[in-house]
Amino acid sequence: MKKVLFVCLGNICRSPAAEEVARCVAAERGLEAEFEFDSAGTYGGHRGQLPDSRMRAHARRRGYDLTHRARKISTSDFFDFDLIVTMDDANFDDVRELAPSPEAEAKVVRMADYVRQHPWATCVPDPYYEGAEGFENVLDLLEDACEGLIDSLQNPNNDLK
Repeated sequence: MKKVLFVCLGNICRSPAAEEVARCVAAERGLEAEFEFDSAGTYGGHRGQLPDSRMRAHARRRGYDLTHRARKISTSDFFDFDLIVTMDDANFDDVRELAPSPEAEAKVVRMADYVRQHPWATCVPDPYYEGAEGFENVLDLLEDACEGLIDSLQNPNNDLK
């Protein structure tokens, strides 16, 4: 089983959505037993909260049920997960700084590295201060990137993108 942790800032928009999208992509492919997905944030101020209500509403329209409770990433996550996928460059840098070893740091990657249908995307932007379009854009990017991520994990010798 491959264990993947998705990380954004507060763990209330992007990373819980990525967790659920990835879970659904794996289920659609009959791969539920091969993957475990979770999410966390680099900021712990939302600990215990459900995802943002706007993200839940947009996700629900696409058939995703976001029930994750926010948590902050911890050092143990580097030992518990095979891959830690960050949503933007700030998350990437913050998570790498937390890594307890060079081997753990090597587990940290960017979600945008798996995007195929949106080649302009260099990150999954935070929709928190955006309107409906921001949340829809995040879901579009996550659906694309989760397909690419699972393809990559199934076929590790293939190039990204």
